[in-house]
Amino acid sequence: MALLKQWRDMAYSETANKGDLQRLWTDYFAKEKDIYAELLKTPDEAVEGTVKELADKFGVDIMTMTGFLDGINDSLKKANPIEEMEEDTKVSLDFDNELLYKNMVAAGADWLYDLEEWNDIFDEDKRKALYREQKQSTTIRKEQKVYPNDPCPCGSGKKYKKCCGRNAS
Repeated sequence: MALLKQWRDMAYSETANKGDLQRLWTDYFAKEKDIYAELLKTPDEAVEGTVKELADKFGVDIMTMTGFLDGINDSLKKANPIEEMEEDTKVSLDFDNELLYKNMVAAGADWLYDLEEWNDIFDEDKRKALYREQKQSTTIRKEQKVYPNDPCPCGSGKKYKKCCGRNAS
């Protein structure tokens, strides 16, 4: 069975005890934070190896590394074959700095996008700009509804129902 399926079956189990799942995720997030802190110290270095080699390098088990690879995959310059990944599959952690930061913001992972290692990569203004850019990209804006007695948005000065609203049907 592919590692990703094993990880997802374990991490998103519908039948597991809620306390066990909470402990699994608490433990995972702590390890994930440590891995990112290490990677962000040398952001331009493309870390590569097999899943097992990377798990050993960062001092985590195979399942934790699988979850990490699943999480970072959308932030990589070239995605890894995570669907069919096994212990001996060669993978890369060559991430795009801006994309990784934005994806951390999108995930609501403040423990990751607030890591002090980001300070050496982006200044405060750049981090704020990336944060704002990510938040705005997911904001849905509704156009203001025009009611029949409102002034027409075309600027004619007439009521909407006597102007452009007449043609709308």
